[in-house]
Amino acid sequence: MQARHLPRFHPRPRIAAVPLPGGREALVIDGALENPDDVVDLAVQYRHLFEPAAAYAYPGLELWVNEQVLARFTEFFAQHLRGRLGARRTLQASARLSMVTRPAAALQPRQWFCHRDDEGLPEAEMIAASVLYLFHDAALGGTSFYRPRLPAAETAQLIADAQRLDGAAFSARWGIAPGYQVGDNTAFERVAQVPAAWNRLVVYDGGVFHCSDNGDAPPAADDPARGRLTFNGFLRCSRAAR
Repeated sequence: MQARHLPRFHPRPRIAAVPLPGGREALVIDGALENPDDVVDLAVQYRHLFEPAAAYAYPGLELWVNEQVLARFTEFFAQHLRGRLGARRTLQASARLSMVTRPAAALQPRQWFCHRDDEGLPEAEMIAASVLYLFHDAALGGTSFYRPRLPAAETAQLIADAQRLDGAAFSARWGIAPGYQVGDNTAFERVAQVPAAWNRLVVYDGGVFHCSDNGDAPPAADDPARGRLTFNGFLRCSRAAR
């Protein structure tokens, strides 16, 4: 990897806040990188190393970044964002370049609705999640945030059923149609939306239900130069004292 491909995060970011349920915020930074084109070029060079996501529901290809790239991101997060999300210390971090490539018709039930990133996490910890849009076509979709319409026990059952039922049975039971979620459904209400924009970074508490707004995999979806390329970071943190 050439030095120019390492992300250079803006040293003085302007941070906007979008209110989320529970008094939380999604933090939005436009112009997050000083060299976004170099990061796209990195993805193009290593296109052959992108692989399908295996252990979770991401509907596309991913390339986990190396320690040099990750260090740039975690340093920026600690300096500008961690405290505002109510986190105290970063315990673990990972990041990947990602592209949505799975057609809506090929999705599994667990991919038909929004999700959280903090399942099984101790109460004293949180997951800070982020997405950096590295594509110019805003129609490829930003990120929306949701709250459940159902009681907590029913929401938990819906999530469990999405893992074990086939599509027809799941849809019949919960009234959720196949395909990517874009807006409200019978189980979740959209409460905030951040549109996609070139070089825009969105960072939020992964305990809030969320999903991307892509309606389907775009043409040339597996091409980092034309598809829905994003840089996604995940940081497990201890919570600040309340």
